[in-house]
Amino acid sequence: MKKTLFLATFALGLFAHAQYATPNTGVSWTLDDVVANAPTVLTVEEGVYTLHEDLLVEKNDTLLIHESLTLKIAENVLLDINGYFEANADEITITAVDTEAPYRGIRLDSDSYGGYIKNTLIEYGGGIRVLSDYFEIHDSEVSNNAKGVSSGGAISFSNGSPVIMNSTFKFNQGPALGTAANSVCPALIQGNYFEGNNQSNDNRPQINMGPSGADTIRIIGNTVIGDRSLTKVGGISASSLVGIENRVLIKDNIIRDNRYGLTSTGNSTGIIDGNIIEDNNTENLPMMGGSGINLYGTKLFYISNNQIRRNLWGVTLQTTAMANLGSDDEEDFNEGKNIFSDNENGGQVYALFNNTPNAVKALHNCWIEENSEFTYEDAESVISHQFDDPELGLVTFDPFGCEEEEELGVVETTKNAFVIYPNPSQNIFFVNTTENAVLKMYDLNGRLVLEQKLSNGKNSVPNQLSKGIYIVEVRGAQSKSTQKMVIQ
Repeated sequence: MKKTLFLATFALGLFAHAQYATPNTGVSWTLDDVVANAPTVLTVEEGVYTLHEDLLVEKNDTLLIHESLTLKIAENVLLDINGYFEANADEITITAVDTEAPYRGIRLDSDSYGGYIKNTLIEYGGGIRVLSDYFEIHDSEVSNNAKGVSSGGAISFSNGSPVIMNSTFKFNQGPALGTAANSVCPALIQGNYFEGNNQSNDNRPQINMGPSGADTIRIIGNTVIGDRSLTKVGGISASSLVGIENRVLIKDNIIRDNRYGLTSTGNSTGIIDGNIIEDNNTENLPMMGGSGINLYGTKLFYISNNQIRRNLWGVTLQTTAMANLGSDDEEDFNEGKNIFSDNENGGQVYALFNNTPNAVKALHNCWIEENSEFTYEDAESVISHQFDDPELGLVTFDPFGCEEEEELGVVETTKNAFVIYPNPSQNIFFVNTTENAVLKMYDLNGRLVLEQKLSNGKNSVPNQLSKGIYIVEVRGAQSKSTQKMVIQ
């Protein structure tokens, strides 16, 4: 179908730029099509496209980027999608003409068909505002974006069930991901790497999600690393601040060096399982935060298999929050197996602080990792509850203990038998080992993606893996180590 030109200019105070709108005739457009129809709006030189004015993709039209290319966008210019947008090629870059003068961003309007983004770097703009029901981003990077069309995060959502997988978010001015407090948005956030987001250092976490509604927010297998100079920025929040139902699964994440690890508030319930939550103490003010896990006024959360170390607090329960950290009862069985170590402030260790009137089941946990033979009295000393204040609920924490995993004579170790670095890495990383061993890497679906024999000493491990989170297992005759590896 022939593409026809429809060009309109606006003198509205909100926009300093003219706007080119596709003709709304049900046609799929490429950047070359836009160049042909609006040569002053979009130009191309030596394979680099430059958008000089706002571009609106109308309701019945589609903008496709299916070739590896660079698109530069001028200051304060908006890519506005009222139809459908797809960027999917081997390597796409969407950036600013001048990195000191960000473009306004990308907006997927509320009545649009949404967008799909893969293998795309989006940087130095005003973020992506998703008002549509459908949005997916895979194997991409969204970094160094300012607050523009999206003020709630580098990507902000209003509804739908967005999918954010195997992507990187670094050094954005606001949070990496965000939703409004009254927006129902059961997102899948899996296998991503977050670092140093919310550079404006306001009181918001790197992942800042509102309620899920009847569905579930799933935050799985991500790495969330803070910038320790940002004292107000938390790791993960999945909360309901306006009473809307919220269901949460937060599983197998690494959360380090934030103001706090993760929090949930209000009409929320869910599972927090298998996370490594360490050194979330950047503000270093215990009355203002610093918890590994904080629940405030929530309904019941099941907390299991987490490793919670060197935060100001381990797990804190406030107002009417309810939690199950381990139970043998059939109706609410939970294996427990949380590990606590050195969650300390003011010279006192707080593994679990139950600041609620609710009773808490907390069986089969390792309350003092560095002292695997701790006594009942030792455990009592790191748990605050009815024993310390009769107005608080009782924590039942016995039986307890720290398990050592043994399998066919091989001991799981966190000592220096194997040292893997750097992490994150790109196309090569190194393993120092004190014995001959075998390295295996698995993706988050459990598929073996790399296997290599290791010799005693320093070993290099080249790889051609896609960006994402992987599980690295190194096994020798006497020791085994398993950890997560981020490939950027």
